[in-house]
Amino acid sequence: MAQPPHCLLRVDLSAGSVSREPIPDRWLRRYVGGKGLGARYLYDELDPGADPLGPENALLFMVGPLTGRAPGEPRYAAITKSPLTGAFLDSYSGGEFAGALAGALDDCLGVLIVGRADEPMALTVENGGASLEPTDAWGMDAAEADGAFEGRVACIGPAGENRVSYATIAADGGDHHAGRGGAGAVMGAKRLKAVVARGEPPEEHSALREIHEQRFAVDDTGRWQAASETLESVDFADAVGALATRGWQENRFEGTSGIGIEAARAAATGRESEGPIPGGFEVDTDEGESVPRGATQMTLGAGLGIDEFDAVAALGARCDRLGIDVISAGNAVAWAIRASEAGLIERDLSFGDDAAARDLLEEVVARETELGDALADGVERAAGEFGGEGFVPAIKGMALPSYDPRGARSMALAYATSDRGGCHRRARPIEDEPLSTGWSDEQCVRRVIEEQDRRSVLWSLIVDDFVGESFADLGAAWLSELGYGLSPAELATLGERVWTLTRLFNVREGLDRGADRVPEALAEPVEGGEADEAIDPEGFEALLERYYAARGWDERGRSTEETLARLGLDDIDTA
Repeated sequence: MAQPPHCLLRVDLSAGSVSREPIPDRWLRRYVGGKGLGARYLYDELDPGADPLGPENALLFMVGPLTGRAPGEPRYAAITKSPLTGAFLDSYSGGEFAGALAGALDDCLGVLIVGRADEPMALTVENGGASLEPTDAWGMDAAEADGAFEGRVACIGPAGENRVSYATIAADGGDHHAGRGGAGAVMGAKRLKAVVARGEPPEEHSALREIHEQRFAVDDTGRWQAASETLESVDFADAVGALATRGWQENRFEGTSGIGIEAARAAATGRESEGPIPGGFEVDTDEGESVPRGATQMTLGAGLGIDEFDAVAALGARCDRLGIDVISAGNAVAWAIRASEAGLIERDLSFGDDAAARDLLEEVVARETELGDALADGVERAAGEFGGEGFVPAIKGMALPSYDPRGARSMALAYATSDRGGCHRRARPIEDEPLSTGWSDEQCVRRVIEEQDRRSVLWSLIVDDFVGESFADLGAAWLSELGYGLSPAELATLGERVWTLTRLFNVREGLDRGADRVPEALAEPVEGGEADEAIDPEGFEALLERYYAARGWDERGRSTEETLARLGLDDIDTA
């Protein structure tokens, strides 16, 4: 039987040192890898109130036991304290870098990076070790930097160098991003331009991989991904009246057919990968080849009132090269357009103008104007300086993605309780609630908790998001092959443990019930919408209380001692 990886690489940029350290056996069993193990290290490494852009913040590049083994894209997690929200941040990216990193780490599960370098550096991971070298790639965009190193590359673009609070870590030339929350800004603050991985993805356990590939091929999610990947999201959201359009002023977009899945298929030059689990749709743009995702079309398309596929794809490709999160970028431009229309800023901006949107994003990334500098720190900072609170809803400082929750209370709950801010990836009940005859409070709470815990498991193993949907045993069979020996029941508890641990981190940073709020703007229906398509504040508070009770948290959203003991978190210092 295989033995689990048991080491972590520690990199101190201030000292210029790299060392290996064993992972405590108890942590391996309780957190496994990925999100869980990274969250435990982050909690122990940081003092409360640590500056996300200071040398004391830690940045972890974590893999899981299934990275490169399970079907689908290999993935890694970037884990840190977010400069956008001040909360826990885990951001995931797929592609060739992730598989190479898993191979390069050998018997390690990740790299923990602290400190700040005196000059731009690159970190190379190879044969279970790492080395630091100065680099002259500072100033290059993500695609240019990818070609400056030998190996698979994860790097920052100009947005990360300038510490834009939602800068990404770009991999594979900008085709893949550890996106929301600003992990790229943390890299920039540390003056770390790139992490280079020189390794081959693990290839053992091919029989188990084949079983899961066949299972996924006939699964509903597998058939959907093969046909549409995430690009069909814009069509679905529009159909159910949940597509945030023109800066959250409407919930349907008349231009959906021009930017949705059929337009993508017509423009595509191929798929990102072939085989039983194909990747996204490749398209040509003025910025070069790009792989637009659903979030690109929803936020940069419908959100900005742009109805031409090529224009949206090119805008997304520019964001990819700059190294900036497309959801936050689109929301920043949408806020600015509404502020312009309201006379709050002296700019001539309008929905549907992709050239003006691109110019504004260049200002944001460069921080070269007062408006650009404010928007570089998110829509809440911009609203605080210029007015326009509520133009774009945000939770914990993170602007919401384009799934409007006003027609799905469960999605509002998922957003409000997300451990990294306004994120749709922790739970997506909006895929089902709008199609139902109405969910009870109990159904809403149960669905959100089940999805949050399940994804906490899968992101600790690190499995492709979509392939993981077909893991009926939460990956127990894989872990048995790899020497972990955790049952499905133990894995379910692990998911709850990891979710609770990230909550402990956020509560320690002052983010308890007061941060679990739904923006006031969502208490009003969109123009022309039905009155019941809005979030009832009193009803939401009752829903939140039910969620806390189901989690074993008190009325402030803090874990009780009994819950900590039950989950094996009683060794955590919560003072």
